[in-house]
Amino acid sequence: MLPNYRNILYATDLTPNSQYAFKHAVLLARTSQAKIHLLHVVPEIDAGFRTYVSSVMGQGMLESFEAKHEEEARKDLTARLEQFTHDELADRPEDLKNIAGIEVIHGHAVSQILEAAEQHNVDVIVLGSHGKGAIAHTFLGSVAEKVLRRSKKPVFVIPIPD
Repeated sequence: MLPNYRNILYATDLTPNSQYAFKHAVLLARTSQAKIHLLHVVPEIDAGFRTYVSSVMGQGMLESFEAKHEEEARKDLTARLEQFTHDELADRPEDLKNIAGIEVIHGHAVSQILEAAEQHNVDVIVLGSHGKGAIAHTFLGSVAEKVLRRSKKPVFVIPIPD
C-alpha cells in the first residue's frame, strides 16, 4: 500500500531561497490533498555570546529585553510567513486552503522541528538544505542532516539551487 500524506511539516529558516523548498511542499500537498504546517524556529543565542551580552547590559537586563520583545518578534515573523505564503501562492490561491497553520517558536531548530512533527502528527517533513562550498555535494546542511538522522517520519530534503 502506498503512503498517504495528510499532514506535512514545512520547516523554513526564512532565507531568500526558502521558497524553493516551499514549492515542493505545496506540490506534495496539492497532489496528496494534505495540510501544510509551516514552522520557523528562532535559534537560541550561543551561550558564550549570551553571557557576554548579559554582562554588558547588566544583570537581568537581557532577560527583561527578551521578554519585552519576544512576542512582538513572533507576531512580526508570523506576519512575514503569512505574506510569504500569499505571495508564493498568488498564481494558485486555491492552495491557501492547504495551509493548516503557521508557527514561530524559539529554541534548538532540530529538536523543535522533530517536536512539531510529533505534535502535528505529520506524515512527512519538508525542508531545504544549503550546501556550502566544495563540500556541498558531500554534506547536507547541519539542521537538515540532523533532522534526517533523528526523524521517525520521512524527510524530504530539498537542495536549494545556487
